[in-house]
Amino acid sequence: MINRVRHRILNLSLGDAELRLLRVFASVVQHGGFSAAQSALGMTQATISTHMRHLEERLGLRLCSRGRSGFLLSDEGRLVYEAMLELFGSVEKFQSRIGEAQGELTGSLSFGTVDAMITNRDLDLQGALAAFHGQAPRVHLEIDVAAPQVLHQGLLNGSYQIVLIPSVGGVTPHFRTQPVFSEVQKLYCAESHPLFDTPDAAITDTLLEAQSFAGRTYMLNETICGVDFRWAAATPHMEGTLLLLLSGAYIGFLPDHYAEEWVRNGRLRLLAPERMTFEDMFHIVYPRNKPSRAAETLAQAIVESARKRH
Repeated sequence: MINRVRHRILNLSLGDAELRLLRVFASVVQHGGFSAAQSALGMTQATISTHMRHLEERLGLRLCSRGRSGFLLSDEGRLVYEAMLELFGSVEKFQSRIGEAQGELTGSLSFGTVDAMITNRDLDLQGALAAFHGQAPRVHLEIDVAAPQVLHQGLLNGSYQIVLIPSVGGVTPHFRTQPVFSEVQKLYCAESHPLFDTPDAAITDTLLEAQSFAGRTYMLNETICGVDFRWAAATPHMEGTLLLLLSGAYIGFLPDHYAEEWVRNGRLRLLAPERMTFEDMFHIVYPRNKPSRAAETLAQAIVESARKRH
């Protein structure tokens, strides 16, 4: 089967149209399905389906199955995806090396980050991107917002060249990590939750443990701030956590900067802030061996943007 797949790939004409189809396929795999990739691609599910069908027709291979049972890569699809990552990585390295030889930064740079960065007072990410563009105007920058585990996996498979993620305990020694800022997380509930009008003095650990808790899919179900919360829901994104909290059915942690507006307008309430607070350290992560100059330039711009805020 491997030889058959290689033959089909080698005989695929790689024009701009084919490369676009392959990038759609890459995003679908990275996000785990057609619907999940819609936001990143800026396409409807029907358009993504059409692109995938065209790619399968050109390759003469069934790349995946999709339906009520969910999205599943075929064996052929897995081989095509692995070959495609090697192709994109080689193209990006070639473009970067040529640009460096010419004394300028060119090529493509794939950057991934978690959500809820715009409101962060300790990081001027938009300013960092502006600074990067000023230093590398010819680099085509691709930004993806994804869960930490997706970003980590993307570093391993080459989908991202640089990421901004919290808690890097699982990052391998093959990557360079640089601390950037610490984000404060606090516990909240919505105005329709039973604890909303409960005085802080009455909010005991036992009372908190009795509530339905909205956690993060990338966090271990373990004690937080000394409390064994009763996990009843989980999401990888801050917006997902906010939605769960606003339902009035759950309590959960949010970055203080992200929750600030909702607290100010009376939709959310801080719960026992003197006890229910912890910090997440965020790191820039990129390959240790021969990272592109573009990746190093963006990393430095992000670090500098954080320093200016302190």
